[in-house]
Amino acid sequence: MTFSLDQLRRCSVAVDVGAARTRVHVKDAGLLVDAPSVVAVNTLSGALIAVGASAERMEGRTPEHIRVVRPVAGGTVSDIEMAQRMLRAMLGGKVRRAWRFRPTLRAAACVPHDAGPLARRAAIETLVGVGARRVELVDAPTAAGIGCGLPVEQPEATMILVCGATTTQVAVLALGAVVAAATVPMGGDTIHTALVQHLRNEHEIVLLNQAVRPLHLALHGAASGAAGPTEVHGRDVVTGLSRTVWIDPGEVRATIQAPLTGLVDAIRSVLHRCPPDLVADLADRGMVLAGGTALLPGLDSRLRASTGMAVHVTEDPAGCAVRGLAAMIEGRVRPLAATARA
Repeated sequence: MTFSLDQLRRCSVAVDVGAARTRVHVKDAGLLVDAPSVVAVNTLSGALIAVGASAERMEGRTPEHIRVVRPVAGGTVSDIEMAQRMLRAMLGGKVRRAWRFRPTLRAAACVPHDAGPLARRAAIETLVGVGARRVELVDAPTAAGIGCGLPVEQPEATMILVCGATTTQVAVLALGAVVAAATVPMGGDTIHTALVQHLRNEHEIVLLNQAVRPLHLALHGAASGAAGPTEVHGRDVVTGLSRTVWIDPGEVRATIQAPLTGLVDAIRSVLHRCPPDLVADLADRGMVLAGGTALLPGLDSRLRASTGMAVHVTEDPAGCAVRGLAAMIEGRVRPLAATARA
């Protein structure tokens, strides 16, 4: 593999700091943190007001002196200081004090497959700031593939789509490494933005944050043709008063065609760059969807219809990456050479 399994087995902590949620798995203790990657800060005093779900509920509802920050964007840390403060608050004092007495504490973390030196450095500095003495980085598609139970260490092709909040990583894996990959700016937040912009332009209504969820559910009806119009509440652009509109599921589906078209083009591009023998493997096996946006209703059927490949949504797709890291630090993944000797 492109990373060292021996070094990963020495790690005690697996961290997946995503744009939507942060997950921390501790060896022999399990998953300790699974919370939104959001912090609320008082800009006057600099004090941390809330972290995780409580900070997420404040978004769009705060006075001027309170700022809601998302320190991770596109799978990489964009604000190192805020990311460190967020992790410290999520882990709690008891865990941090326990780590302080371990001078050789090592951590494993996910980064996008195309992360540059600055993005990798930001991930390392974030974990060093909360007590890690050494940080091992693993590309997210490989970690997610292992978390899905795919045989990524074998000389067989596996295709995985890591559908995050802001980006989707498309990768073909073989022998524990990425053979071909691409990143598309399409995720849950992209769908959210497209729907909000469409309703503002076509219906002159500003959508509330919680009003997007019914539209996501309407996508399933658009795919099956079994649902009627969906009622959404928002603020009128002209009057500023509350207003209700009815949205047809077909209209919702048409709105997100542009982001999904980019994703389909990326899948085809990755397949074109793969050796023919690996593409033959994928014809039988298909692709696997991981990440939180993999649960978007109708996404699997849309990809199946556009590519002609089998599409599988793994169980608990949002936690695949941290599960894969946990399997590596706990020694449940063996390199191909060890498998052959066995």
